[in-house]
Amino acid sequence: MSKPLTDQEKRKQISVRGIAGLGDVAEIKKEFNRHLHFTLVKDRNVATPRDYYFALAHTVRDHLVGRWIRTQQYYYEKDPKLGLDLEELEEIEEDAGLGNGGLGRLAACFLDSMASLGLAAYGYGIRYEFGIFNQKISNGWQVVLAMPYDTPVPGYKNNTVNTMRLWSAKAPNDFKLQKFNVGDYIQAVLDRNLAENISRVLYPNDNFFEGKELRLKQEYFVVAATLQDIIRRFKSSKFGCRDPVRTSFGAFHEKVAIQLNDTHPALAIPELMRILVDIEQLDWEKAWEITTKTCAYTNHTVLPEALERWPVSMFEKLLPRHLQIIYEINQRHLDRIAALYPGDTDRLRRMSLIEEGDPKRINMAHLCVVGSHAVNGVAQIHSDIVRTTVFKDFCDIEPEKFQNKTNGITPRRWLLLCNPGLADIIAEKIGEDFLTDLFQLRKLLDFIDNESFIRDVAKENKQKFAAYLENEYKVKINPESIFDIQVKRIHEYKRQLLNCLHVITLYNRIKKEPNKKFVPRTVMIGGKAAPGYHMAKMIIKLITSVGEVVNNDPMVGDRLKLIFLENYRVSLAEKVIPACDLSEQISTAGTEASGTGNMKFMLNGALTIGTMDGANVEMAEEAGEENLFIFGMRVQDVEAMDKKGYNGREFYERLPELKMAIDQINSGFFSPKEPELFKDLVNMLIHHDRFKVFADYESYLICQDQVSELYKNPKEWTRKVIKNIAASGKFSSDRTIAEYAREIWGVEPSDVKIPPPNEPRD
Repeated sequence: MSKPLTDQEKRKQISVRGIAGLGDVAEIKKEFNRHLHFTLVKDRNVATPRDYYFALAHTVRDHLVGRWIRTQQYYYEKDPKLGLDLEELEEIEEDAGLGNGGLGRLAACFLDSMASLGLAAYGYGIRYEFGIFNQKISNGWQVVLAMPYDTPVPGYKNNTVNTMRLWSAKAPNDFKLQKFNVGDYIQAVLDRNLAENISRVLYPNDNFFEGKELRLKQEYFVVAATLQDIIRRFKSSKFGCRDPVRTSFGAFHEKVAIQLNDTHPALAIPELMRILVDIEQLDWEKAWEITTKTCAYTNHTVLPEALERWPVSMFEKLLPRHLQIIYEINQRHLDRIAALYPGDTDRLRRMSLIEEGDPKRINMAHLCVVGSHAVNGVAQIHSDIVRTTVFKDFCDIEPEKFQNKTNGITPRRWLLLCNPGLADIIAEKIGEDFLTDLFQLRKLLDFIDNESFIRDVAKENKQKFAAYLENEYKVKINPESIFDIQVKRIHEYKRQLLNCLHVITLYNRIKKEPNKKFVPRTVMIGGKAAPGYHMAKMIIKLITSVGEVVNNDPMVGDRLKLIFLENYRVSLAEKVIPACDLSEQISTAGTEASGTGNMKFMLNGALTIGTMDGANVEMAEEAGEENLFIFGMRVQDVEAMDKKGYNGREFYERLPELKMAIDQINSGFFSPKEPELFKDLVNMLIHHDRFKVFADYESYLICQDQVSELYKNPKEWTRKVIKNIAASGKFSSDRTIAEYAREIWGVEPSDVKIPPPNEPRD
C-alpha cells in the first residue's frame, strides 16, 4: 500500500501538472510507456531511473515538437526581427547548468523570457563534450564543419518554442581511405581529432581571461557558424527554403539583431565585415553601417584580468584576414578621434583597439564598443562604472550609445519550478498572473500581518533540505537554525573569506562563553574554483578545514555548523535557494557587475546581507534599505581607500577578534597536520588583498549580530521576508528582455499566441 502524500508533494504534483499543460494524465502515461518500450526497449522489470527519465523527456519533447515547428514556420511567414543571444551554453540534459558561471545561466533565463515574450530569438553557443574540465591545449587548424544540435526553448503557455542551437566541431568526412597508405591514414585520423578538439572542452573561467589558442579557435568557430546560419535565414523567406530570396543587405539590421554577450563573441564584428565586404562585395562604409546597426554589446565585468586582450601574433597565425579588418576598423576609428581631439596622442593610445607593448594585443572590449550601436552594463551601479571609468573616453564622445539593462531571472524556473510550495501559496493569495508579470507580487503587501503562510512553507523547505544535507554530508543539521548561505563561483572578489572569518569568530565566541544563549546558525558555502586558480582552491580548503573543527566540537553542538556544498550547480541551487534564510552577497563594492543569485534568493524569501554592490543596490531601492542587511564600504569609500593606500595590518592590529581568527589560521589551528598550509592566504590578506576583506570585517560582524537579533523575532523577520518577495518584481528577466527588445533591438514583445499544432492556422 502506498503511503499518503505530504502537503508539499500534493502541491508539487498539482503544480507540475498545471504547468505542463500536456492534457490528459492517462494519455501521458500511455505515451510514457510507449517510449519506455519502443524508444528505450525496456520494461518495468529492467528499467533504471535513468530510463524513466529519458522516457519522460521523450514524452515532453513530443508535445513540444509540433509547437516548435509551427513557431519556426510562423517566424518565416511573419518575418519579424530576430534578437540573437550568443554565448556558450552547456550541460543541457541532466542539469540545466548552462555555462560555467553566472553568464551562461543568465543567457538561459534570457532565452526563457524571449520565448515567453514571443520574440523571434535564437540562442547560439558551443556544444562542449566536457564542461568544467582540465584544459587541453591543442595546436593545428584545418577546415572544420559545425554540426548544429538544436534544443527547444518553450515560452510560458503561449505555444512559442524558440531554438537554442549549439555547434559541435566535426572534421569533414571527405578523405578516401583506399588512396592512403597506412602512415597517411593514421595522420588523417589524428588531424580529424585535432579539428574536433575545438568543441571538446569548456574553459572554466568566467572572470579570468586565459589567452590560449584553443579558446580563440572556439570563439571564431561559434561566431563563423552562427553568422552563416543567420545570413542563410535572412536570405530565405519561407520555412525550410534553401534558395536565397533576399539579395540586398540594406535591410539586414532591420531584420537581425546580434547581442554580444560579453567579449567572447566579439569576432562577430570583423567576421560580419569580412562576409559583407569580401563575399557580398559591399563597399566598406555600407558594410560598417550594417555591422554597427546590427551588433550590440553587453559588458559583464570591470575586473581588468577578465577583459580579453588577444596577442596580435595569434591573430596573424589563425585569423590573418580578420586582423587586417581590425587594423582598418582601428585606423578609421583613430582618424575620427584625432579629428575631434587634435594633438591628444594619449587619448589615441587609450582608445586604440591595438595595445602597443610586448606582446602587442587586440583589446576586444574596445572592438565591441566601436563596432556596436549600443553598449550596456547589467546593473545601474555597474553601468555607471562602465561609463565613468572603463569606457569613459568612448562615453565622452558618444554618451547616447551607453545604457543600463539590469539583469533578471526567470520566475518560471526560479520560483514555480524550484519552490512549488511557495508559488502555490502566492497563487492562492493573488492569482497566477504574477508568473508573467512579476510586479504583481506587490499585492502580497496586503498580507503582511498574516505572515504564517510564508513561514509554514519556509519551515517545510528547511526541513527537507536539512534531511538532504544529513544524508549527503552525514552532519546533523538543526532545522531551527539560521540557514546562512553563500553559493557562487569561488573568487577573491566575492569574499567567501569574509564569511569564513565570521564563522571562526562565532566559534571563538561560543568557546569563550559556552553557557551563553546563541542564535544557532548553519553556514553553507558552495561554488567551484577554476582549476588554475590557486588562491580560490586555498579558500575552499580553508572552509572545509574550519568546518572539520567546528562541526566536531562537542562544546559547540548544534549551535554552529559550517558545510561546504560540493559540486554546486543548478539542480543543487534549486534545493538550496528555497531553504535559505540569509543570502550572502558580500563582494567588495564596485566589483560585482550585477549578480543574479541575489535575485533568486530574494524571490524565494531569503533576506540579504550584502554590500552596496551590483544589483544589491537596486534590491535595496525596491524593498527599502531597512529590509536588507547592508554593511561595509560603498564604491566611493573603496576609491578613497585606494587613493590613501589600504593597509590590512592596521585592521589586524586594531580588531582583537580578527587578530585571533587570523592567528588561528596562521598557526595551523585548523590544519594541525600541516601548520604552514594557509601561510600564503594569511600573507595575502595582511599584505596585498585587492578586495579589502579586513576593511569590512567590523561592519560585517555588527550587521551579522543584527541578523541574529531579528531572527529571534519570527514575526518581524517574516514581515521583512514578505516585503522582499513583494519588491522582487523588477528582477524578472521578462522585464530585462523587454528593455533589450525596445531599447536596443528595436522590436516589441508580443502576446500573440501561436495556434497549437492540433488547431488549423489562419
